Amino acid sequence: MKHFKVIWAYRYFIISSIITEFRTKFVRSRLGAIWMIAHPLAQVAIYALVLSAVLSTKFPGVQSQYAYAVYLMAGMLAWTLFAEVFSRSLTIFIDNGNLLKKMSFPKIALPLIVFGTAIINNLLLLISILVVFGILGHPLFLSLIWLILLISLTLSLAAGLGLIAGIMNVFIRDIGQMMPIVLQFWFWLTPVVYVSSIIPEKYKYLLMLNPMSSVVMSYQDVLLYGRAPDLLTLIYPCGLALLSLFLASWIYYRANEEMADVL
Repeated sequence: MKHFKVIWAYRYFIISSIITEFRTKFVRSRLGAIWMIAHPLAQVAIYALVLSAVLSTKFPGVQSQYAYAVYLMAGMLAWTLFAEVFSRSLTIFIDNGNLLKKMSFPKIALPLIVFGTAIINNLLLLISILVVFGILGHPLFLSLIWLILLISLTLSLAAGLGLIAGIMNVFIRDIGQMMPIVLQFWFWLTPVVYVSSIIPEKYKYLLMLNPMSSVVMSYQDVLLYGRAPDLLTLIYPCGLALLSLFLASWIYYRANEEMADVL
């Protein structure tokens, strides 16, 4: 409750910081927000051009020559949000060390600024993806309402794990060097650019140990197939998200004063 009171007291600072961050990104830029969605869409286009010929026939029930591109965009929507929040949480306290020394405000405000900007970026990407779906002739389904749950779950999972790594990174800087490598392997261990059906049955349990696998597959169910996600497969990532957020809060509470000295 103490954290919630602090957050509420500094709500205008958090909101104004999010607005300022976007203004800083767009200053002297003619295309503005387009650049935020251009990079993930360009990555989708590259993967689609390279791999669509291999994987275009592996989507039963989807009669579209652009099925793989839709599948890929669904996975990238989930992964982009997770990777952005996790990566920025990893260095959030170190990057703002000087600010924390010069100004008096709660450190917990910094992750909330990151989360706010990441959600806005992801919503802009979602809107652009839906526009692309319309151009490609892919229908939009009522199942899109499930994205509220999936976005919240992705954000919670990335925030919990990212903040744990971010707080540890203040004291052990090797964490910051190691995690980007881990994130690269994590991407390829998640069925974003390939379908889970190509994994042999005896190894599928290893795939599902990755919490992002079921999250990404749920995005693909909603956006590609127009069906509700399998809620049973989301129990594990939901539990891990809650556990990681609890651990992050506990570690932050214990290390809050020491972080100020180290920074």
